[in-house]
Formats: sequence, structure tokens, C-alpha cells
Amino acid sequence: MVDTQQTITIPLRPSLWNPKTASALGVLLALGLAAYQAGLGRPGAELINWGGWPQLREFLVASLRPDLSPEFVALMGRAALVTLAYAVLGTVCSIGLGLVGGLLSSAVWWQTLLPQDKWGLRQNLWFGVRGLLAFPRAIHELIWGLVLLQVLGLDPVVGVLAIAIPFGAIVAKVFSEILDETPPEPLYALLNAGTPPIIALIYGLLPQALPNLLSYTFYRFECSLRASAVLGIIGAGGLGYEIFLSLQSLRYEQLWTGFYALIILNGAVDAWSALVRRRMGFTSRLDINRKPGGTARSGARAPSQDGFLRLSWIGAVLAVPLSWWFLQLDVAVLWSTRTQRLLGELLGTSWPPLPTWAEVVTLAQLAWLTVAMSMVAIALASLGGILFSLPAAQNFWLPGGLLHPVGQRGGSAWIAFTLLGLSRLVLLVSRAIPAPIWALVLLFVLFPGVLPGALALALHNFGILGRLMAEVNENLDDRPVRALTSLGAGPGAVVAYGILPQNLGRFLAYSLYRWEVCLRETVIVGLVGAGGLGRLLTEQISSFDYSGVMVTLAVFVVLTIGVDAVSQRLRGVLRG
Repeated sequence: MVDTQQTITIPLRPSLWNPKTASALGVLLALGLAAYQAGLGRPGAELINWGGWPQLREFLVASLRPDLSPEFVALMGRAALVTLAYAVLGTVCSIGLGLVGGLLSSAVWWQTLLPQDKWGLRQNLWFGVRGLLAFPRAIHELIWGLVLLQVLGLDPVVGVLAIAIPFGAIVAKVFSEILDETPPEPLYALLNAGTPPIIALIYGLLPQALPNLLSYTFYRFECSLRASAVLGIIGAGGLGYEIFLSLQSLRYEQLWTGFYALIILNGAVDAWSALVRRRMGFTSRLDINRKPGGTARSGARAPSQDGFLRLSWIGAVLAVPLSWWFLQLDVAVLWSTRTQRLLGELLGTSWPPLPTWAEVVTLAQLAWLTVAMSMVAIALASLGGILFSLPAAQNFWLPGGLLHPVGQRGGSAWIAFTLLGLSRLVLLVSRAIPAPIWALVLLFVLFPGVLPGALALALHNFGILGRLMAEVNENLDDRPVRALTSLGAGPGAVVAYGILPQNLGRFLAYSLYRWEVCLRETVIVGLVGAGGLGRLLTEQISSFDYSGVMVTLAVFVVLTIGVDAVSQRLRGVLRG
């Protein structure tokens, strides 16, 4: 007799406790502690300075009547050129350093160079290079500028080097990750055919990684423009310097003229960068949590046939010598006798003794305040960025977009275009104004501490994240979204079930990436009295306590390495 009964296996319900839920609970707990440390929800926390509201009102009213006198407009025009020149030269130097550092800190480089590694030399070399690059990356360009001022004096070389050194290390980190995530099959095919390792790397890996490398180069130029404005605070010149002078003297009309000049300059660079990338087929400034091969858009116009691209490349090449001439750079100052003497004195007085237990406790407390500030800032910036990324995406609300399909009755086209323009303007203003300027404005109505620093960093990073997230929305796979629309789903359901499930992972990955940057930026808001390690660093620099500066910077390096490790771990969980 044949048993015809079949065994039915009931699939086990997946466990709710997995790496993603564990990571989410850990992040929520850490954010709650950070928010409490910032004073949000803490009983008795005195946060708002009500006496500063009249000054804030005067500041806002001045935005309607900026100083447009010919002399001051001409001054701001020259300052804008100085800011642009610093950004051009800083970007060129940082990309050059980043290419070398990116190769040396990539795992694929050492695997290609040392395919047979019996003694673990490859791993040690890779780890050593990554460790060396962590130090310049951890220190903000403003701190590099302050240190270089002590050695080189008030020279334009200071501004260029202050951008090139930390940004070169950052570019090296990102470039190494791009190279390591590029499909290695063509590289291995050339190696197996007997091609020398260096030649195989050049022809088998770099052509695939080139779209991501170039796209990130454009993004880094935009970052350099913002950094060159920040360096004006230490007297490097440019728009940041003029803005800081106007704020110190409470000349709000002139201050708003500087703001508008900075917004126009950032907007022009942003528009040029986006147009060049679009014509080259690069759809994103910064690709995170996506396979590198997905950046090129099919059917993009061939660069060799595009007159605008040819003019752009010619202009980019000419901008380097023109910027050098405009700033009157003299690199001979780097090896002058005076520089060598001052550098020797600085190194001789900066070797720190071992800190006492009380100093260790103080540093630990300030380090926690710094981390809490960065966590609150990135959480607020991420929420605002996700919210504004919807109206700031061209393919959503405009007629024929994902949330306003052809034939569907809805709002007028002019409303959609107005919403797009306003949201992009808000994001532009937010990221164009440097974080320390936001902090100084917020200190009109907030008491010094973690909260004004966190809000200043949140405002600045909100503009950056919102623009990056809007590009993610513009590049999403629209087939699931249009399927939901054809079934009668409304805009809310389309966003909740068609857009966020596709893009939320990349949104969070961008936020984690900016968290690493945000930790570095806590220094610059601390310099204007927002608290944390940055405030301690200000006191040490003003009192010429260089040994204390070295200890504080060492803490920053440790924090940066820790945040980098946590961020990579969480991005790996999201990717998995």
C-alpha cells in the first residue's frame, strides 16, 4: 500500500530580533541619551535666552534691506573670487593627494601588488596607511588653518593647505572605498593573462571606477567652496571673512549682502556641477550603498560632442593658474628659514605630557558632549532632509511626475514649480551659510551649550542631505511607483509604499556618512561658543597651550575612528 500522504512544512516565522532591529534599537537609545544631554526633555534645563529676541528681530529685518552700495558690492565681488580661488586650488590639491592615498589605502591595491602574502604584510600595510590617513581626516580644516597660521603667518598658502590636507585624506578614504567596491573581474582577467599589476589596475579597474571618482570630485569641489568660506573666520579672506567682520560689528545690512553673495556663488557652482554631471551621464554627486556600475545613465550625450562640456573642461583647466595668480601664491614660504624655525618651535612645545586622571575625566565628558551634539544634529538634519527631498525632486510633483501623473487632475503646474523652487532655495540657503555663522545667529536666542551647536550643524547639514536625497528620489526605479498609481493609490500611499521602501536605506546611508563629517564640524561651532571639545580647543589655542591642543586633537582622532567604525558597521547592516 502506497502512502499518499504528503508532509507539509510550515515555514518558521522570521525572528524579530535580527541585526537590523538590534541596530535600530541601539541607535534610538543613543539618540535619546544625546537629546537628553542637549537639554531636550530634561527638567530645569535653561535653553532659551529671551533677552536676545529683539536683536534677532533686527537681524531678520535687515534681510529686506541689504547694503547694495557700489563700493561694498565691489568688495563682496572680490571676496567671492577669493573664496572661489581657494576652492579651486584646494580641490585640485586634495584630489591629487586623494588619488595617491586612495590607491595606497585600498585593499584591492595591496591584493594586486602582493597576491602571495604568507606573512600578513598586505593586511598590515593596508591597516597602517588607513591609520595614518585617519589623523588628518579627523582634524577640521579650520583647526588646520589655525595651526598653519602659527607657522606660515597670514599667507594665502594657509587657506589652500588647510583645505587640501584634511580633504585629501577624506578623498583618499572615499576613493579607496570606490575602488574596493568596483567589480574586480576585468582586473583579475588581466592579471591571469600575465599583465603587470600596475598596468592591470590602470586598465582593468580605474575605467570602471572613473564615473564614481569624477562624480565625487564635483561633490568635493562644492564642499571646498563651503570650506573656503569657513576659513574666512580665521582671517584667510573671502566671503567668510567679510561676513564674520560684519557680524562682529553688528552691521546686519552688510552681513545679509555677504549671505546673498555666498548663496549666489554656491547656487552657481551647484547648477554648473549638476549640468556637467548630467551631460556626462553621472546622476548623483555621491553614490553610497549602490553598486558603482549604476551611476552612468544610458543614452547620455557623448562628452566629445558636447560644446558645453568642452568649454567647462577648458574653464576648469584655466581656473587653476588663474586662481594661483589671483591669490598671489608663493610656495617658497613652505621651506623658508622662518617657517622651519617656527615649525621647530611648535613641535618642540606641543609634545604633551600624560594627562592626569581629572583631565581624562574632563576630556571624556567633553567627548560625550561632542558626540551627543553630532548625533542630535544629524538626526534633525536627516528628518528635515527626507521631508524636503520629496518636493525638491523634479520627478515628483511636476506635471507628469510620479505624484502627479499625466491625465490626473490636481493642483496647477505653477504651484508645483513654485514648490520645487522654494524647497530647493531653502536647501541652498541652508547649506550655503557655514555652520559657525548659523551658531552665532542661534546664540542670539539660545544659551551656549550643546543645543545651539547641534541646531547649527543640523541647519547646515540639512541643506546638504536634502539635496543628496532629492537626487536619490530622482534616480529611483519608478516602475513600482507607477504600478501603485495605476491601482489608484494616493500620493501618501505612493510615498509610504513605493518610494520610502526603495530609498530609505540609501537615505540612512547618506546620514551615516554625514555623521562622520558632522563630528568634525563640532569643532567649528565649538570655536564660537557652542560647547564640547571645540570650546576647549578654542581656549587652548588662545592661551598657546599647544600640548593641550595635541591631547584634544588626539581625542578627536579616537572619536573619528570610532564613529567611522560604527558608521561602516551600520551601513553594512543596511546593505545586507
